[in-house]
Amino acid sequence: MSSQGIVEDCLGWAARDASGVLSPYKFSRRTLGNEDVYIKITHCGVCYADVAWTRNKLGDSKYPVVPGHEIAGIVTKVGSNVHRFNVGDHVGVGTYVNSCRDCEYCNDRLEVHCTKGSIYTFNGVDFDGTITKGGYSSYIVVHERYCFIIPKSYPLASAAPLLCAGITVYSPMVRHKMNQPGKSLGVIGLGGLGHMAVKFGKAFGLNVTVFSTSISKKEEALSLLGADKFVVSSNQEEMKALAKSLDFIIDTASGDHPFDPYMSLLKTYGVFVVVGFPSEIKFMPANLILGSKTVAGSVTGGTKDIQEMIDFCAAKGIYPNIEVIPIEYANEALDRLINKDVKYRFVIDIENSL
Repeated sequence: MSSQGIVEDCLGWAARDASGVLSPYKFSRRTLGNEDVYIKITHCGVCYADVAWTRNKLGDSKYPVVPGHEIAGIVTKVGSNVHRFNVGDHVGVGTYVNSCRDCEYCNDRLEVHCTKGSIYTFNGVDFDGTITKGGYSSYIVVHERYCFIIPKSYPLASAAPLLCAGITVYSPMVRHKMNQPGKSLGVIGLGGLGHMAVKFGKAFGLNVTVFSTSISKKEEALSLLGADKFVVSSNQEEMKALAKSLDFIIDTASGDHPFDPYMSLLKTYGVFVVVGFPSEIKFMPANLILGSKTVAGSVTGGTKDIQEMIDFCAAKGIYPNIEVIPIEYANEALDRLINKDVKYRFVIDIENSL
């Protein structure tokens, strides 16, 4: 690993304490190593992880915190041993920027599950002891293994949310064979992750039902995102009408909610995947055992899956629904994200506002 650079030439926005308030901050990145890519950041998506670590929700924030792990930009320099990228390439960086590269998971291109722990893009401790800083900044230096080609025909602003929200739902959908045309998918929650699950479900040829606590999202789910059905989860009659009708359910909701009503909607051998973070998961064992159902969890994905997902989105014309904002709006955006007031992902225009 290269040593930390001396010149504080990277401009970012950082939180200094648990208030989470972001303000301008200058810092240094490491010097370009032989296998590194220097990326001028053009866009960065806003994820709930940015709230969690800027406000010390997990108790391990290392201030100052420069958040952001949905990064899109343009290669401006490459190390002497870089073979996959050239200056001018459009690239993305996701939720991690390093791993041991030697364990069974790294060898299988599942670096997110590295046995020594993948190094998070921000608020992580890299192998050289430095604290990683994320995409709310002007540039980033990353080992080429953890960078992804974005086709130049695909807008960089749209690409940013794929690097976390997109892969978080794509990875388990492919792994659990939720890509079989004609089968039925339920999507719980219609935020940054949920709306991508709907888009992927339709692209895979599935019959998609959206479950939400709010009737206000019905028109968007059906007309804007193309879902086949919309159900208010508190409506017991609508829920009962779908008993044993779904092959798959992907649960993107992070608020606490009951699980038994959804388990009863799965067919025999149905699969329920959790990608949100409720405080607990609780259901009757009978709802799992009867029907031989599967409950699984999932995080983002390995480097192979991430590149595959980006290529799939480009080939199928799948784009996240985004609201592009300047960096000066980042604090308001984080507040709105907490209040679920975004359709469906904020993306910071780093290039034109930082």
